[in-house]
Formats: sequence, structure tokens, C-alpha cells
Amino acid sequence: MICRRVVVHGHVQGVFFRDSVRRLAQQHGVRGWIANRRDGAVEAVFEGEPNAVERLVEFCRKGPRGAQVESVDVSEEDPEKPSGFTVR
Repeated sequence: MICRRVVVHGHVQGVFFRDSVRRLAQQHGVRGWIANRRDGAVEAVFEGEPNAVERLVEFCRKGPRGAQVESVDVSEEDPEKPSGFTVR
């Protein structure tokens, strides 16, 4: 199990970014959450098998259609074992 915190900057709100990530997380068994931030970024925590978590991190680098990702900050965190994946 690994855990990554991701902050995605750019035009990433109002383009179904959070819902797209939620669906992908559920497909790959990744737990955690995703939320819009006041500064216009999207922040998420992904926890699960390394390949699945990295797949979500890579998706965040491009985002869904309509998103314009400028940069992505990724940091390692200790797993907290959340239940499921939620949109905040």
C-alpha cells in the first residue's frame, strides 16, 4: 500500500475533474478523496496498490477533456486506510 497527495493546478475546476478521478479510483480499488481548493486547484489523496495509485497520478497530469493542467505537485504520505473514495 502506498499513499500520495496530489495538488493539480490550472483550469481544473468545472470540467468534471473530481468525478472523473472518483470513477477511475473506484475502477482500480483506490481509496481516498478529492476536493476543489479555494485557490482554483484540485487536491486529492490516493491510497492503494502502487500501480493503481500511479495510474491515478498520471491521469491527474492530463485530466479529463476540458481540463488544462499547468502543474501537478505529488508528495508521499503515510497510509491512513480510508474507506472508499469520496468527493469533498
